[in-house]
Amino acid sequence: MKRAIFFLLEEYADWQIAYLASQLNQQKNWTIKTASLTKQVTSMGGFKTEVDYTIEKIPKKMDLLVLVEGSSWEFKNSLLKKTIAQALSNGIVVGAICGAVDFLAQNGLLSDYHHTGNPQISWQEASQYINPQQFHSRQVVQDRNLVTANGTAALEFTEALLKAVDFTDQQTIEKTMDLQRMGYYAYSQEYGDPY
Repeated sequence: MKRAIFFLLEEYADWQIAYLASQLNQQKNWTIKTASLTKQVTSMGGFKTEVDYTIEKIPKKMDLLVLVEGSSWEFKNSLLKKTIAQALSNGIVVGAICGAVDFLAQNGLLSDYHHTGNPQISWQEASQYINPQQFHSRQVVQDRNLVTANGTAALEFTEALLKAVDFTDQQTIEKTMDLQRMGYYAYSQEYGDPY
């Protein structure tokens, strides 16, 4: 069984992970778990989530770690930094979107990775952000086992992560995401009725 862990902070952006979580959760070989600094968090949309793991109990065995945007990524936490660094060094696919990329930049976790995120201006004072030349002004960037995205890239982020974990063949992933990008009627004209 493959395990995806979604790391959520208070006021996390629930819409940014809805596509990814629903795709993974529909497959019998994937299990979805949540983690946070506290036992319960509330999304920007008002959904209260009781998480499966607090930060101290996140298992080392996972196949995907997703760091979800939220309005509270401006903090220091050595255990979270260590957890992410270990996942990256162990080849686990790590995805970070919007404010979560800011956390990676401020903690030196983007070093040697090509990446994107929100405008770099917010990282200018971050002494551990040492590779601004590897920033790309794109919706999503994958470099090895790290996928980064800006806050408007929920669909691109989902597609890149599904490909990174070899969820299914690339053509199927692209068509699945095209249904969301294009909408039912345009998709049906292009590919035929998906239902």
